[in-house]
Amino acid sequence: MKQKLTEKLSTMNIDFEKGSGLVPAIIQDNRTLQVLMLGYMNREALAKTEQEGKVTFFSRTKNRLWTKGEESGNFLYVQNIEADCDQDTLLIKVIPKNVVCHTGSFSCFEEKSDKGFLYELYETISERIDNNEPGSYTNKLYRRGINKVAQKVGEEAVEVVIEAKDSNDDLFLNEGADLLYHFLILLKAKGFRMEDVEAVLRSRAK
Repeated sequence: MKQKLTEKLSTMNIDFEKGSGLVPAIIQDNRTLQVLMLGYMNREALAKTEQEGKVTFFSRTKNRLWTKGEESGNFLYVQNIEADCDQDTLLIKVIPKNVVCHTGSFSCFEEKSDKGFLYELYETISERIDNNEPGSYTNKLYRRGINKVAQKVGEEAVEVVIEAKDSNDDLFLNEGADLLYHFLILLKAKGFRMEDVEAVLRSRAK
């Protein structure tokens, strides 16, 4: 990850002079794309962020470099850094450890959004499978093989159809959630991600 960040930053020509040595840095959850916070960086803060893989800002109130989480332990682990078209604003995608806002909220703008949660859920599924967690239902199903996973998706799809014909909205939504969950396991088993399905849908929209 560090090498990729270094290679990407080497191609950027960030305009620190426009903002008197500082550029705004928008922090975004890499899994859900939810905006988490806004901070400011100078050259030294960006260099330290690149070196350590954790977001470091220049604190205007402390008048020094400040690594997010240095007191709380709630670090922001960098996954990607992009610059805007004018090279004077950064978009940094991260995996946050715990909450981000000093108020105790997940984000400085709002609580955790349901939009994009499927991406976070997919990463959780992947971790449990990759780590071969013995007590995980997800991992146990995955270890039974692709046929069993596909069979389970089929069973859940039938349940959705059955509940769709009835009037119990709660049961319908729960069966829908079960179907989506098991479909994510099937995606993992097939070696695909949510982005691959979205790419197909996007191509059809053209």
